[in-house]
Amino acid sequence: MSAPCKALKGRITGVVQGVFFRASTAREAQRLGIKGWVRNTAAGDVEFCVCGAEPQLGEMVSWLHKGPSRARVRSVELEAVEIPIPDDFQIIG
Repeated sequence: MSAPCKALKGRITGVVQGVFFRASTAREAQRLGIKGWVRNTAAGDVEFCVCGAEPQLGEMVSWLHKGPSRARVRSVELEAVEIPIPDDFQIIG
């Protein structure tokens, strides 16, 4: 990890577990050159942190609002954060 970058951290609610949300998020992030992580929560939501260039972050956020075809996204909460720049994109847990 290196110097801090501006990133977005958030939570996605709805039907987002058991629908390949994490794997699909990782594929989309890799396609866009986004770094960060995604994980399921015990409450049935998905948490994420994405770091990248502004245009790619915008595309990623748009994608997160719909997710993979089997997902039913109810809401996406976003918060701007500064984090060390991750080396890649990871599925946690």
